[in-house]
Amino acid sequence: MSEDLPPLPPGFDDDDDEPRRLLIVEDDAAFARTLTRSFERRGYLVHNASNLAEVQALLGEYTPGYAVVDLKLAGGDSGLACVQALHAHDEDMLIVVLTGYASIATAVEAIKLGALHYLAKPSNTDDIEAAFGRAQGDVTVELTERQTSIKTLEWERIHEMLAATDFNISETARRLGMHRRTLARKLGKHRIK
Repeated sequence: MSEDLPPLPPGFDDDDDEPRRLLIVEDDAAFARTLTRSFERRGYLVHNASNLAEVQALLGEYTPGYAVVDLKLAGGDSGLACVQALHAHDEDMLIVVLTGYASIATAVEAIKLGALHYLAKPSNTDDIEAAFGRAQGDVTVELTERQTSIKTLEWERIHEMLAATDFNISETARRLGMHRRTLARKLGKHRIK
């Protein structure tokens, strides 16, 4: 195995004839193709889905050991619902959530629903595969003395409400007592590309 690649996750070795089965749940077709090609070069058998209905249909015939799930999917589907369905299907599945809308609230919910890790975009195949290999917590992570600003609190409250409304922007704006365009503008400013 190449020295620059992260180690294989627990339960897999180089001599294993069984391919590592991966499901990518991503509605951005170009990004999904890029991830698919990259993981296939690393020996994964990859299937793709772009929404919750496709995930549920695939689970009838395919049981992946790994999943990469985008948090916000087209058509109003929530990646959190996909995480919940995948975890219910197989509690041992290693699930990594990717998002351009990172927040503490959605990270906590993703982990509670069965995700192993939560990564902010842009993340690449190395980042995702490394996350698959880190099933245990790390008590040596440095604790920072960061002060929480009003903007950070507002951002986290917005994301908490987005998660509660399954990313329905109109309903989130209504619950937060702000105009929909104001919320859309705030989301546009903070989106991680």
